[in-house]
Amino acid sequence: MNLHDLKPARGAKKRRKRIGRGPGSGHGKTATKGHKGLLARSGGGKRPGFEGGQMPLIRRVPKFGFANPFRTEYAIVNLKSLENWTGGETVTPQAMAEAGLVKRKTLPIKILGNGELKKSLVVQAHKFSKSAEAKIQAAGGRVEVIGGV
Repeated sequence: MNLHDLKPARGAKKRRKRIGRGPGSGHGKTATKGHKGLLARSGGGKRPGFEGGQMPLIRRVPKFGFANPFRTEYAIVNLKSLENWTGGETVTPQAMAEAGLVKRKTLPIKILGNGELKKSLVVQAHKFSKSAEAKIQAAGGRVEVIGGV
């Protein structure tokens, strides 16, 4: 057997149905669409979510609330998570991401005051809560706000 002897298995290749190509093709005139009706029309067919005239689900369920499209979402880091660092160190967003404190690395970071901080750290983040800022400074550390939110 050579390469030029190879061919697909019998019945593996089927000819495409060419519709609307005259009466000789066997699929002329109505082009397999039948007579009249929604599916016979140009652009015919039901839109997504159409339920045969019944009130669609998207219109039946109650709507509520408001989603602000301009909301800034932050990756949250609590003060108790910063206890692993040694005193005098600078805690950057990259260091927090490497330590696994931040799951979504693309989001800006906000430090919250949940927990206690006993070491003096220089903490860099995009935003701080008032309690977190007070606790970091009370421990002898410093707060550095990074821009670019």
